[in-house]
Amino acid sequence: MKTLCILGSTGSIGVQALEVARKLGLQVIALTAGNNAALLEEQIREFRPSIAALADEKAAADLRVRVADTKTRVLGGAQGIAKCASCGANTVLNAIVGIAGLEPTLHAISAGSDIALANKETLVAGGRLVTDAVREKGVKLLPVDSEHSAIFQAGMPPLAGHASTLAKINSLRPRQKQAADPYVKRLILTASGGPFFGKTRAELEQVTLQDALKHPNWSMGAKITVDSATMFNKGLELIEAVRLFDIPAERIEVVVHRQSVVHSLVEYTDNSVIAQLGVPDMTIPIQYAITYPERHPSPAPQLDLTQYASLTFEEPDDEAFPAVNLARRACKIGGLATAVYNGANEQANEMFRAGEIRFLDITKLVTAAIDAYAAQSISTIGHTLEDVLSIDKWSREFVLSNVGDVALNVPSNININF
Repeated sequence: MKTLCILGSTGSIGVQALEVARKLGLQVIALTAGNNAALLEEQIREFRPSIAALADEKAAADLRVRVADTKTRVLGGAQGIAKCASCGANTVLNAIVGIAGLEPTLHAISAGSDIALANKETLVAGGRLVTDAVREKGVKLLPVDSEHSAIFQAGMPPLAGHASTLAKINSLRPRQKQAADPYVKRLILTASGGPFFGKTRAELEQVTLQDALKHPNWSMGAKITVDSATMFNKGLELIEAVRLFDIPAERIEVVVHRQSVVHSLVEYTDNSVIAQLGVPDMTIPIQYAITYPERHPSPAPQLDLTQYASLTFEEPDDEAFPAVNLARRACKIGGLATAVYNGANEQANEMFRAGEIRFLDITKLVTAAIDAYAAQSISTIGHTLEDVLSIDKWSREFVLSNVGDVALNVPSNININF
């Protein structure tokens, strides 16, 4: 029986992953969460993992008392999360939100586990640090995001995690050196457009957090829902696709598809376009990442196209929502610019949710951080874990120190020290 570890089991993706495990009868051997001891207790009692952890030490102490009558060992803090990630499960599903998911991913890879990746930041910030580790260990890196899963299902294997598949492909046809599949012309990521689709930049000046959290199609955590409203979520996904499929950013397009039925598409050199469709339900890509290459009946409802009057596709408004183009710029700058993009966005998103800045300030602050990084001419910097965590810290500090000046003429005396 396949064994499963779920990092972030009390969040939206984690809860749905456990729904898949319940339906398929998978053995869950490790669970982690942030601070939700009550829900993690319920999950422990149902799935009986051998080990569990909470990032919050105080919550972990509470959980130990709650489940003292079980055989589950409860750990706390970052070390506890790392221990769970390293438990040796066949598959580790990483649904932790933010840069906090990077180190557990590396621990899981080091332990030889296949990775079902819902944590975008692992690839956005970690980049080749992660893909090199996957190649070295020979494990699979399987996407959980619906867009990247759709691309995978449409015939584009994640290059980092399918060495045996790629070797077979390479034996059949020549491949461009360090480039995406030469038979692929472009990837097309679909975006719902979030709650503010159609609004002008002027109209976005006064939107509130409550407005931003009203996503039309998906039920997600607050951070990701705000990212969807700003389109930073799609920018992060574009960068993730660059890393995951080894394809340049200029060969990835974004279209707004309000119905969220077509999850993404692959266009091949003969102009044939293959799409993956399904209802807006994350259990489909979650299950495929866990059970690949097998398919099983899903908890998700069956798609009935007759229930949709139309499926529409529109160009994104890059003036009102510049986050995607900013992601392209970060890719072009190189180095750890994409880690800056992620870290600055995480900090600004958190401040918006705390009521400390306005909605449009998020983009202004991230843009300024990217500008400051680019001005340092350090695109050749290494990609160690310490480098990534240092630039992440710098990005957050930059946002905090410039929050009072979001007109943001970037200071010329910015220093990035490692």
